[in-house]
Amino acid sequence: MRATLLASIAVASGALLLSACSAEESHTQCTSAPQSEWMDQAQFQQGLEEQGYKINEFKVTEGQCYEIYGFNADDQKVEIYFNPVDGSIVKQEME
Repeated sequence: MRATLLASIAVASGALLLSACSAEESHTQCTSAPQSEWMDQAQFQQGLEEQGYKINEFKVTEGQCYEIYGFNADDQKVEIYFNPVDGSIVKQEME
């Protein structure tokens, strides 16, 4: 009985640790600057569209990024995290 309890605790602890690690890995941090220093969201999106991006979804992430899902000027599917202060690309995934 005691061995079963210890095994259950070990499994639960391992699962908790694994979920915490994967959550940290998926959290992209773009800036620590206050939002008063960020570029205007609407103007930023308009600038991207003028560069040929087609934005399906735009959001502000927990890591203080502007994130888009959509297509770039070459019609490639993209997910991009931008620094909202200077507009630089922090992380990008393309299909």
